[in-house]
Amino acid sequence: MAVPSPVITTAAYTGGGDLRAMQELSSRIWSPASRWHAGELAWGRFQHTGREAEWPTRLWRAGDTTVAWGWIKLPGHLDLAVDPARAHLADEVLAWFAETAPGVRRSVSVLDSETHLWPALRRAGYLRSGDGPFFVQLTRDLDGLPEPEPPPGYRLRPVGAGDLPGRVAAHRAAFHPSRVTVESYHAVRAAWPYDGGLDWIAEAPDGEVAAYCLVWLDPARRAAEIEPTGTIPAHRRRGLGRAVCLAALRAARDAGATRAVVCARGDDGHPVPRRLYRSIGFGEVTRSAMWISALDEGDFQGVVGGPVDM
Repeated sequence: MAVPSPVITTAAYTGGGDLRAMQELSSRIWSPASRWHAGELAWGRFQHTGREAEWPTRLWRAGDTTVAWGWIKLPGHLDLAVDPARAHLADEVLAWFAETAPGVRRSVSVLDSETHLWPALRRAGYLRSGDGPFFVQLTRDLDGLPEPEPPPGYRLRPVGAGDLPGRVAAHRAAFHPSRVTVESYHAVRAAWPYDGGLDWIAEAPDGEVAAYCLVWLDPARRAAEIEPTGTIPAHRRRGLGRAVCLAALRAARDAGATRAVVCARGDDGHPVPRRLYRSIGFGEVTRSAMWISALDEGDFQGVVGGPVDM
């Protein structure tokens, strides 16, 4: 007798246990051409505090196994992951998105390699946009990593507990304006799979944190991801970004990683990170595309002011 398939259930995100379930799905379907790494989910969820109301999130399960999730960034952007073996669930995720974010022009960012999502996007009336910024997924294996060569007087080392204010200040300077705080960085450090041995800084001669690179390791896939890295403006153009990334990647290799990935802007609006990663051996495997919802009058019934532009 055939064993019946598990019933699909769905429920709203309730906290850290659900994040681990989202990470488990992303790890299970991961490849170098995948959008979501377990570390990127942890960074994205905890880098800011107090934003849960802006981030409706929902999971779909087959029995105890998470098979799809959707994470809305209000007013109208969706991130999602769907097990390719259950690609039809993308229709349900998109329907929930439309119900949760009505009356706006909705957007969904997926990689060109995520072809199992395309039919549902088309059925829901989304069109692939050829305009605007896009990201490239880059990868390299971790054999043959060059030795990091920091400028004279700079020191490369893992971050310590006493470095957190300087580490956060460096991030805020590199990504100004930024909502990252010492409080939110404590939350990042408490999240799985954060490893302080993979969180590296370049210390300037005066003790300032001049650059940093956080690498996340998914041990099940032996895959590392850089998220994020940055150099403060006063210390740029000295090779610090390359040096600190190499140091963190070598630590990840020593911890068991065999491959690394990173996502960087692919268009010419912000080319420096892409050039950095290519200089240390990363190559492109796929790119992102924005899919935009088509609008009709029914989308705006009862909405004051009409559509909201992206």
